[in-house]
Amino acid sequence: MAAMLDGFERFDFARDGVRLHGARSGRGPALLMLHGHPQTHAMWHRVAPALVERFTVVLMDLRGYGDSGRPAAGEGSAAYAKREMASDAMLVMAEHGFRQFQVLAHDRGARVAHRLAVDHPQAVQRLMLLDIAPTLAMYQNTSEAFARAYWHWFFLIQPPPLPEALVGSDPVRYLRSVMGSRYAGLGVFAPEALAEYERCLQIPGSAQAVCADYRASAGIDLDHDREDLAAGRQLAQPLRVLWGERGVVGKCFDVLALWRGRATQVSGRALPCGHYIAEEAPEALLAEAQEFFLQE
Repeated sequence: MAAMLDGFERFDFARDGVRLHGARSGRGPALLMLHGHPQTHAMWHRVAPALVERFTVVLMDLRGYGDSGRPAAGEGSAAYAKREMASDAMLVMAEHGFRQFQVLAHDRGARVAHRLAVDHPQAVQRLMLLDIAPTLAMYQNTSEAFARAYWHWFFLIQPPPLPEALVGSDPVRYLRSVMGSRYAGLGVFAPEALAEYERCLQIPGSAQAVCADYRASAGIDLDHDREDLAAGRQLAQPLRVLWGERGVVGKCFDVLALWRGRATQVSGRALPCGHYIAEEAPEALLAEAQEFFLQE
């Protein structure tokens, strides 16, 4: 892990007793980077070292993932609501002395970033989201093709304890099944990164946390999204969305159109890769990020 993110200083903070782990390096404007499922902040190892030349980069493990804490889910999996995860991110950035920052986020982390920007518009200056459409829109427009490809969305939200038992019985097999079934297969991942993802998913409580994350997305997070729509709340920050042209999201959803229903300043395009953009197409992502985040 250290070799992948050489020069980054690890940190640990706590919010309401939940450990929040990550790494920081660089100088310049603050850039928070949030990972996806079933990964950790190590997923940024091909892009973060270049970004520290222009930004203060803060990499964070979401609660339930990596070396962050795994609190009990609570009623309705409320402890894993994206609003809670967004509050985690606010604390981490405040602890580093940043009242305002930009956000680059993938997959589950991008859903946290969406909630972060809605709930804390004074803090988030602009954001780039990778390979997602709005959560509510994806559930409302689910097709058979999407359900087959993203089977874990519907498996993990089933009532406990079956999903937890199955994931926990062989976490590495689960992880390799989810990640290896995508366009690029497992060969695209650096061995040390893949080993880190596997290590962290084997930490006790991970299966329960992962299920709670997805149950929250299919429950309390949708309630929060519906409240936003009813109140007419939209993202006011510049939003850049990127997706893999060989991935599932861009094939099953009109990504730009769906985000234009939730934000006022939207741009985006497909990149020549699958779902794991930061590891499949790091140079293309770096070019996009440096252009977008350095705008006045």
